[in-house]
Amino acid sequence: MSYVDDVLARVIEKNPSEPEFHQAVTEVFETIRPLIEANEEEFKKQAVLERITEPERMIKFRVPWVDDNGQVQVNMGIRVQFNSAIGPYKGGLRFHPSVNQGIIKFLGFEQVFKNSLTGLPIGGGKGGSDFDPKGKSDREIMAFCQSFMTELCKHIGADTDVPAGDIGVGGREIGYLFGQYKRIKGLYEGVLTGKGLTYGGSLARTEATGYGLVYFTEEMLKCHNDDIAGKTVVVSGAGNVAIYAIEKCQQLGAKVVTCSDSTGWVYDPEGIDLAALKEIKEVKRARLTEYKKYRPNSEYHEGRGVWSVKCDIALPCATQNELFLEDAKQLVANGCIAVCEGANMPTTLDATKYLQENGVWFAPGKASNAGGVATSALEMSQNSERLSWTFEEVDNKLKNIMVNIYHNIDDAAKRYNKEGDYVTGANIAGFEKVLNAMLAQGVC
Repeated sequence: MSYVDDVLARVIEKNPSEPEFHQAVTEVFETIRPLIEANEEEFKKQAVLERITEPERMIKFRVPWVDDNGQVQVNMGIRVQFNSAIGPYKGGLRFHPSVNQGIIKFLGFEQVFKNSLTGLPIGGGKGGSDFDPKGKSDREIMAFCQSFMTELCKHIGADTDVPAGDIGVGGREIGYLFGQYKRIKGLYEGVLTGKGLTYGGSLARTEATGYGLVYFTEEMLKCHNDDIAGKTVVVSGAGNVAIYAIEKCQQLGAKVVTCSDSTGWVYDPEGIDLAALKEIKEVKRARLTEYKKYRPNSEYHEGRGVWSVKCDIALPCATQNELFLEDAKQLVANGCIAVCEGANMPTTLDATKYLQENGVWFAPGKASNAGGVATSALEMSQNSERLSWTFEEVDNKLKNIMVNIYHNIDDAAKRYNKEGDYVTGANIAGFEKVLNAMLAQGVC
């Protein structure tokens, strides 16, 4: 059995009931196999793969809080500090009922390589809770966030671990978390990113993941002598990433015809009304069933179905494992030329393989959705310098980072005779930087 296969088997055996983590490790290992096998004896001696798949630290804790009826509630909190070889741990906090150890580990593992690809000095981590913010009052959310941070603050810091937002954690939650950190630690430092503009946040951070996704897609098309202008795009999701991906697509001349949430999806043949979508999701915090009130000619469908719509480009921006093999087949049949991931691992392994085998340009999330964490790192820089950059400055830096990511993964794929395989390119390029830093720092 090869070194790669041996470690992969042990990872699965040691981490039962964590399918998302198994999936993430399998994808990385299979694509970096040529690199590992060229140096197998040395890497095995240094236990490189064992070290890259074992988190440096996992903190799991109880989060008690009191609801509006005076009832004490208890949730689980977790932070996985996965790898700090190239910088302090960096990765979001997710508040959602689906959160468990396996999901947070998969996200933290992916974050290591994503952060490496940005070219910025940030390591990988992730955290969250099974707390569900939906239907909670502002006071309940504040009570939860304060309890959560009371424990988390012992393990984070501006030069140690810098969390950000993710699903269920937006500007409101970041504000409550930051206030509690400052209150307990007595420090005003850049310990969280995604902060409000009045207390150390960065312009363009809200837009960054969605904008970055489209900047990456634009560069990929350009390098294949194509253009995003005039293309029909389908987007899943209706959260931060989806909204700002739709906005940037429209600015660049593409027509986005879908979006979705956890209950259903919208098809608007005339193009998604961005103002209506923002009103529904960012102001009213309502469901997409409301969209038809704004656009009577649109269609609302329960359940899944975004990927059945004929398109040139597909941008999955909702959550992990939302684009299955049958969806990939539908996209190919409908003439889709590119799938770029806006969410973390939204495409299943068999769907990814099918898309690649059928000539679809496929960009993995660790490359194409790295704009959010890249801009978080830019926020850290501004906090350290006690400066604020203009929107244009941040946006230009973001675009340059995404263009560089595309070319770095394209070059890595070509070096290993995998031209056009951006999954392999992203994993090798991200892995090489972390590997070199780990080996330089000795056994740690």
